[in-house]
Amino acid sequence: MSTRTSHLTPRPGIMDISPYVGGRATLDGHQQVIRLASNESALGPSPRAIAAYEAESSSLHRYPDGGAHDLRTALGELHQLDSARIVCGAGSDEILQLLTKSYAGPDDEVLYSRHGFLVYELAARAAGATPVSAPETDCHSDVDALLANVTDKTRILFLANPNNPTGSYLTKTELRRLWSALPKNILLVIDAAYAEFVMADDYDAGAELVEGGSNVVMTRTFSKIYGLASLRLGWCYGSAEVIDVINRVRGPFNNTGPALAAGLAAVADQDHIEKARRHNDKWLKRLGEELPRIGIDVLPSVCNFVLLRFAAGGAHNSKAADAFLTERGILARNVDNYHLPDCLRISIGLDHEMDALLSALKEFMA
Repeated sequence: MSTRTSHLTPRPGIMDISPYVGGRATLDGHQQVIRLASNESALGPSPRAIAAYEAESSSLHRYPDGGAHDLRTALGELHQLDSARIVCGAGSDEILQLLTKSYAGPDDEVLYSRHGFLVYELAARAAGATPVSAPETDCHSDVDALLANVTDKTRILFLANPNNPTGSYLTKTELRRLWSALPKNILLVIDAAYAEFVMADDYDAGAELVEGGSNVVMTRTFSKIYGLASLRLGWCYGSAEVIDVINRVRGPFNNTGPALAAGLAAVADQDHIEKARRHNDKWLKRLGEELPRIGIDVLPSVCNFVLLRFAAGGAHNSKAADAFLTERGILARNVDNYHLPDCLRISIGLDHEMDALLSALKEFMA
């Protein structure tokens, strides 16, 4: 007997996916808003990257370099990596999706921390796999909890390090402990989207583990400190075996010519990156000092954002704070969907934007 239905239906599990919703960028009644909801670069891209992007306008009829040779070479030189083991993608999101559909499917499990990046669950469900979240300790990924949730069905472990939206990170020692105890038939994906912001000596973005294990991939992005979020450009570094798999399933021209040109110019301008890093560090310290004085808990962060924790009840709760900021044209990120109902995530913006934020929060808490 035929099991064919009379209407078009997607694969099982697809309709269980809640579509990803990014941070707000516009607000009715406000011609200008302060956008602190999407962890975009406060300083924007390097002027050299903008010039390189504009120069590509006369070549839009040409296909881009499908292998991103020049950009991979530049990344390899900057980070002292084997460029043959780098793959570029349409943002690191595409690479996360490609890895998931390549290594997980029905009856498999994809593991991540409870407050980890939402795309991990989406990618798992899209591949037909079962998403599994491990509890965290004080908004930190917990190595023991992750390992306790590994089963015979686990195929991928996603670790955002540093993590979005908490801003916390695992030290290189903890990261190695996680990998050492993980069965080698499980792919460890270290999502290091915010690596360039981290100034801690005990942090490693994941390249060291990649060099020592065939089941490790490090993903990176140009959307954060490089300020090229609109161009959708990311990359990963992995073993030759994993890179071969990704190159088999990715699109033949998955990066545009303007994106590749801008990325190449951005990599060459590390002075701009250092300027962005110093600006970010200044505001992480200032927010961490000033907001606790007015009764707002600031979770320690090494990223270009902070997670603010408000009292669960009373007038000064997170929903009231979000509404108060919104009325003043300041867009923060509600993180209910990250299981953090008492928190707001605030991206680091320009000086005048952060001054306006501090002024508004002081008024709210008065």
